[in-house]
Amino acid sequence: GAAQAAGVAVLPARTDRGAPSAYPSARDEATHELQLACALVVNAAAAAASLERLVNDHHIDPEGALVFACLLHITGRDDAAHFWWHFGAGAGSRTAAYCLYLSHRRNGEYRDAAYWREQAAHAPDEERRSAAAFDERQLLPDAARHNLLVQWHSGLAPTLPTALENVINRLVVDGDDEDFGEIPRPSPTLVQDLGRPN
Repeated sequence: GAAQAAGVAVLPARTDRGAPSAYPSARDEATHELQLACALVVNAAAAAASLERLVNDHHIDPEGALVFACLLHITGRDDAAHFWWHFGAGAGSRTAAYCLYLSHRRNGEYRDAAYWREQAAHAPDEERRSAAAFDERQLLPDAARHNLLVQWHSGLAPTLPTALENVINRLVVDGDDEDFGEIPRPSPTLVQDLGRPN
């Protein structure tokens, strides 16, 4: 048929089990889902305002911690991302708890994954601050935001342009955390630095 000629695998309908998965394993699926979750979080309209609150308000901001964790994950700092997801999830972010679920699943840690899935289902939802809804600034330049999703749709791990990755690389790092290793801290100018076109 045309689909086969176009190189598309045509799967026979199966009634005895669920839809076939496009992923070879649960770990691969979790990796792909986590990449999408992070790309969507940093693309969200409130991302810049959330991260700025984490930096400047001197109090726990679960959404800001979530955004920062996702930036760290995209730049390959998985342990540090884990630390900030914990921080966000502990403060009531369901999305941060869901990212922890995917992260543990990706690592084959199914008991921990089950715990965080439960937290994601029952944690209080993020408090929506009305100011964030009217904040038009994007966290990343348009091209960088667009590319994260294009890369994901192409089956690639989403990455930031070198100029933006360097912004993350220059962040001050707290000494080795016993569980998470080196933990970058958001700088007061982080939102401004990431928002510059690259």
